[in-house]
Amino acid sequence: MTFYIGTMARVLITENIAEAGVARLREAGHTVEVKLNLTEDELLIEIATANAVIIRSATTISQEVIEKGQNLIVIGRAGIGLDNVDVKAATEQGIMVVNAPKSNILSAAEHTIALMLAQARNIPQANAALKSGRWERSEWTGVELADKTLGIIGLGRIGKLVAQRALSFGMNLVAYDPFVAVDRARQLSVELMPLKNLIEISDFVTVHVAKTPETLNLINSELLSYAKPSLRVINVARGGIVNEVDLAEAIKSGKIAGASIDVFENEPTTDSPLFDLSQVVVTPHLGASTAEAQDKAGESIAEQVELALLGDFVPYAVNVAATEATETVRPFLPLAEQLGALFFGLSTSLPEMIEIEFAGEIGGYDNKITELSLVKGLFSAISDQPISYVNALDVAKEHGVHIRAVTTTSAADYVNTITIRGGEHAIAGTLVGLRSEARIVMVDDHTVDMPPSTHMIILRNDDRPGVIGKVGTILGEEQINIVDMNVGRSKDDLGALMVISTHDSVSSDVADLLLATDGVTRCSILNLSPANEM
Repeated sequence: MTFYIGTMARVLITENIAEAGVARLREAGHTVEVKLNLTEDELLIEIATANAVIIRSATTISQEVIEKGQNLIVIGRAGIGLDNVDVKAATEQGIMVVNAPKSNILSAAEHTIALMLAQARNIPQANAALKSGRWERSEWTGVELADKTLGIIGLGRIGKLVAQRALSFGMNLVAYDPFVAVDRARQLSVELMPLKNLIEISDFVTVHVAKTPETLNLINSELLSYAKPSLRVINVARGGIVNEVDLAEAIKSGKIAGASIDVFENEPTTDSPLFDLSQVVVTPHLGASTAEAQDKAGESIAEQVELALLGDFVPYAVNVAATEATETVRPFLPLAEQLGALFFGLSTSLPEMIEIEFAGEIGGYDNKITELSLVKGLFSAISDQPISYVNALDVAKEHGVHIRAVTTTSAADYVNTITIRGGEHAIAGTLVGLRSEARIVMVDDHTVDMPPSTHMIILRNDDRPGVIGKVGTILGEEQINIVDMNVGRSKDDLGALMVISTHDSVSSDVADLLLATDGVTRCSILNLSPANEM
């Protein structure tokens, strides 16, 4: 099955997401199939015909699953973590991976505070004792949060929210995060310091980093050996960042006071060395388990998947080498993709070096996503694999083509232009008018002005009377309807150039007739695929 971005897709959902998210995709015209509790074998069957798959934490999208998903455009994770998705394998296959990183940050931050309070005041233990018929008021004496030092490992989105809330309790805040500037931390009333120093002075430590090879077993017996006996550890991030065996041993031996843990190395689980310790509060991965977070995750991931299926810029794509598409740049993405496809049509073979210039107002913005759009259009016609924002530059490298992008805020005839050059050919385009209509404004250094279209003929010809008439006659005799036509002249008398838009595609036989016409020196037939149409 051939799937062109922008057409209606089959979306497979393997876990429950908010109904509003499902409805959004169906309203967009996609076929949405919710199939829960699939076995591994069933998933391999279902993924084969899916263009998009949406999961949460219980479904694993392995390399084997990805290889079966030959029609996949996008994998959506309704949440933050991606440890159940083989992102590397997806990237190699050109599949976009998206998540919903902001959907549960508030819920996770609030759960962190809840676990910290529960740990400080022994709330679950006292609750269980009283419900069991034991009044143990003196047994569960707690500590106040005021004037205690909270160490925050990871001052990202969730870490910042925790810091803001901890300030209201009168806590002293320190943090370890090598990617945060000192001034930014100071604005949050947080003092940055090395991890060892943080452990040495903290009364509470909370973890808010991603699970990576560098953070696996980050909190272990060696690090805990520097802690005060009053230290309490909270983890609402990912299991495996805190070594459960080492943490349990530190609590049993009295090296630290206790812990509150929401995530575990193996999930689901009912077996951990922490479960036997009265100083430990545990919850079954509830950080994102609020009605609000689930609604946000479902709606957000549906939006990301819909954008990916449209071929639009996706803000939360984790494996795309572009971080933004400003309101100024975004309208140029379809034009850039078309210019790439048209440039390929001009070229009998791709040059080793292609230069892309973004000039004018857009030259003052980050154009990485625009560059990817152009390269995507360039290789869509020649690659035997789907080309996306994810793998466009890798495919260029595989074909031995080096892409060089340059920007300038200087403008000549238009406020903005995108120009692509390589070998003997060049093409430029812009957007004009209040409706930002696409225009080709230069081909091979000949000035033209006409909209790009699905079927185009570009002819180089002698600049003398009669040539245009001969070309029109041949096309008429071959029942080729001309939709639009523009004649361009070069600035250095290199002859003339005709750009012709036709209603239907032009065969190679008609191209040969045109090329044999007296006065015509070169003929290029450009047919855009549906994926490159505006």
